[in-house]
Amino acid sequence: MHVIIRTDGGARGNPGPAGIGVVVENDKGKVLEEHAKFLGVKTNNQAEYEAVILGLQRAKHLKADSVEVLADSELVVKQATGEYKVKHVNIKPLFAQLQDLVRQIGSVKFKHVRRAENEHADALSNKAMDEGSGRREAY
Repeated sequence: MHVIIRTDGGARGNPGPAGIGVVVENDKGKVLEEHAKFLGVKTNNQAEYEAVILGLQRAKHLKADSVEVLADSELVVKQATGEYKVKHVNIKPLFAQLQDLVRQIGSVKFKHVRRAENEHADALSNKAMDEGSGRREAY
């Protein structure tokens, strides 16, 4: 089964209250799952990694054997594809976890997309940050 994972992570302040949004779709674009999760205090890059990791965990749970990750974090995409090296000590364990999930799934492609192409995941990420910070707004 092929799935598409749309991810976004953010932190208000860097580091600051952080949240992630993950949307898992089938190959026809039907939403299978969506997740909004507050992470506590993290950096933007840590949140972006946490979002991709959650997406890959969900894909593995759904028994996907082919995954396309669409993320608006150029850093995560370029590190995941080997174009950039992982240097930051706080990112190395997250990168290792991501690599392990990629090995377990088998076929994972990463694509950088603009925020406008990732609105659902972005909204979920903001919802998680709002709720985790004590703000309750209508979505």
